[in-house]
Amino acid sequence: MSEYFSLIVGAVLVNNVVLSRFLGICPFLGVSKKLDTALGMSGAVIFVMTLASLVTASIYRFILAKDAALCATDLTYLRTIVFIVVIAALVQVVEIILQRVSPALYRALGIYLPLITTNCAVLGIAVDASMKDFGVFKSTVFGTSSAIAFSLALILFSSLRERLELARVPKCMQGTAIALVTAGLLAMAFMGFSGLIK
Repeated sequence: MSEYFSLIVGAVLVNNVVLSRFLGICPFLGVSKKLDTALGMSGAVIFVMTLASLVTASIYRFILAKDAALCATDLTYLRTIVFIVVIAALVQVVEIILQRVSPALYRALGIYLPLITTNCAVLGIAVDASMKDFGVFKSTVFGTSSAIAFSLALILFSSLRERLELARVPKCMQGTAIALVTAGLLAMAFMGFSGLIK
């Protein structure tokens, strides 16, 4: 149980996918202007990354790996292509669901929703779990924890950006400049957790 606890704490706080590994920066910067869209993107990323971790770990473990149960041939060279196809299919499912359930959120997310397909955080976590030779359950826990880490960073950052809209920021620092400085300070704040898990 302590192994899973350290995996979760490590993924969320110590090795945050956005603030420590710098994966998924495009949606992190693009969707973080308003808290509502950040919450919607967080939900979509949690759903996609959790399911992607479950499905890709199962495919890798039972079909692609060297010692796979269902295939005697080593197909690890197909890992990236297969993972991208799985992630793209899951994003299409999320897109269809959001279009039906919440058209306003679907429009607010705009181009960033299909960009989850190419979000390197989703693919990076799936590949990382397979490279660390996690089982299906451990990969799913790792994927969910990493998605929560992405969401935490996105929600914190969007809250800070909304506050910055009300602050007096020098003209040369307005817009992207102050957003990048804020992201850097947030990443430095998360470095304080670095000694928490080895």
